[in-house]
Amino acid sequence: MSTIRTIIMGAAGRDFHNFNVFFRGNPDYEVVAFTATQIPDIAGRLYPAALAGSQYPKGIPIHAEEDLPALIKKHNIQQVIFAYSDVPHDYVMHKASLVNAIGADFRLMGKTATQLKSSKPVVSVCAVRTGSGKSQTTRRVSLILRKMGFKIAAIRHPMPYGDLVRQEVQRFASYDDLDKHQCTIEEREEYEPHIDNGVIVYAGVDYEKILRQAEQEVDIILWDGGNNDFSFYVSDLKIVVADPHRPGHESSYYPGETNVRDADVFVINKVDTADAENVIALRESLRRLNPNAQVIEGASPLFVDDPASIQGKRVLVIEDGPTLTHGEMAYGAGYVAARRFGAAEIVDPRPYAVKSIAATYAKYPETGPILPAMGYGKKQMKDLEATIRKADVDLVIIGTPIDLTRIIKINKPSQRVRYELQEIGQPTLEEILQQKFRK
Repeated sequence: MSTIRTIIMGAAGRDFHNFNVFFRGNPDYEVVAFTATQIPDIAGRLYPAALAGSQYPKGIPIHAEEDLPALIKKHNIQQVIFAYSDVPHDYVMHKASLVNAIGADFRLMGKTATQLKSSKPVVSVCAVRTGSGKSQTTRRVSLILRKMGFKIAAIRHPMPYGDLVRQEVQRFASYDDLDKHQCTIEEREEYEPHIDNGVIVYAGVDYEKILRQAEQEVDIILWDGGNNDFSFYVSDLKIVVADPHRPGHESSYYPGETNVRDADVFVINKVDTADAENVIALRESLRRLNPNAQVIEGASPLFVDDPASIQGKRVLVIEDGPTLTHGEMAYGAGYVAARRFGAAEIVDPRPYAVKSIAATYAKYPETGPILPAMGYGKKQMKDLEATIRKADVDLVIIGTPIDLTRIIKINKPSQRVRYELQEIGQPTLEEILQQKFRK
């Protein structure tokens, strides 16, 4: 019986994981190629032989997703695996229709085929959409568990944009580790807040090896999800964050709806800044999709070192990149802070955008007058610096989860916006975690 010739569609995350846990060493399949989208500069590389296994002595090529139809025809592909996240349902079915029309099967892989079992308890924090408030929820959970006396490691959804062999298993316990691994802005945004809280972070490419190493030094594994993907690990408690600024997305995005239907606990975040009717609509929708999950309402209050410095100023607002791009949010915490503290004008950065930053706006035209903190490599960080330098503003408001001034040069006064999760009413995350994991 011949092997099933397969292509995996991805974005340097779920695609590599699905390959590692299901296809690597599987004699029934031949993975001919990966395709890549969402993340710059992934296409044109190889998934290296050192990670791909003996079946692939030359590695596996990674092509741009635009090449998919030609690849299916050229290589007589029988099956295409869709393995990336935070996309509308109709987007997925358009891809399925394209693949089916050419002649191949189209497949979405579920939990049974892709989740790994840990020897330690696992708490997963996932979301309905990018930018829902997953990171501050994860930080809140980690602090509660540490207060309960547990040692925690946060295992972060993959962002391996560099040398994949060197990034196979990464452990971050200090800022020096971030520098050693040459982390991008996107990686630092997820890792630094955990490190600041004294929590070890693991990430990389091979999530079984990552899990087994983390199990040796902690009591509980905390899965810190990316985009709206579901966990790579079988979870003992599944927390899912939903955003009332985007009602309806809980049932119209993949795989966010998977998370909704599988959740044990919902955190409806940002209720302090959302319209009340949207909070109610979201709550009712979540109940219809998953009536057994507990619901927590939460806020993400803003903190600025010197709010008075914003008043009357022409400001440039910088926000988390993925939240603005494929997350489709037109604004974030920095924009809210600018409005709340009396900025005279939020200056549109698009006329000042250079090179890769201008290309980002072209690719995601719905991104509003906010600067996405794109920094997937040194060149893009330089483009971000140049865009900020050119902008005719009095003040820069940094709404990203990290202090950008540590890694790029900002030649203007700046204020950083911080935000943490605060539960409103009951139940609380602490009550739920105490009930589940009390020693």
